[in-house]
Amino acid sequence: MAQVFNVYCDESCHLEHDRQEVMVLGAVWCPLEKTREIARSIRDIKEQHGLARHFEIKWTKVSPGKVNFYAQLIDYFFEEADLHFRGLIIADKTKLQHHAYIQSHDEWYFKMYFTMLKAILRPNASYRIYLDIKDTRSAPKVRKLQDVLSNNAYDFSREIIQKVQTVRSHEIEQVQLADLFIGAIAYVNRNLSGSSAKQQLVELTRERSGYTLTRSTLYREDKLNLFRWTAQELRE
Repeated sequence: MAQVFNVYCDESCHLEHDRQEVMVLGAVWCPLEKTREIARSIRDIKEQHGLARHFEIKWTKVSPGKVNFYAQLIDYFFEEADLHFRGLIIADKTKLQHHAYIQSHDEWYFKMYFTMLKAILRPNASYRIYLDIKDTRSAPKVRKLQDVLSNNAYDFSREIIQKVQTVRSHEIEQVQLADLFIGAIAYVNRNLSGSSAKQQLVELTRERSGYTLTRSTLYREDKLNLFRWTAQELRE
């Protein structure tokens, strides 16, 4: 039987008119059989730092008082061989010209999700993909994303893309971990510098990964894989 992987996705500033230039999509993935063990390990780290096991890991919660906790999570990610991250950086949403490509923002959004996920997917494995629920319009988006991914892989029997569904991030440690790395990557690419705690975590991620977090990594990078996507400038 094909090995099954769980893929946990999150995103930052995906809306068309949110006044943010940089958008980041990201996914943490691991083998299905390691999912519960990894979640337990993350909950144990929470307890080691005096936090409740159901405490939600979020980049927006990073503070000087919790920086050691978040640093240990980053170290755990790099030391756990079965954890992987793939991120897609959209450098400047203001340069998007959907009318020129006869597409809506939602259609472009699915193209970006496909671009982010395609480096993860292998034809000899199976995947269960989980997205952090954002709004009441999530259900049709999920069906559309599964259709796009399955059709591209000629997976008409849904053996490769077994499922795509939404989950609530506060219930899933791996989605929370994706939020942490997306936050760090977005922080760097937005040239922010107001938080010493966040900057410390950015530098730790750079040190552990060996990457700047602002450029594409090698396509086959297996631990922390990044792709920087830039909208094509159209000539008049």
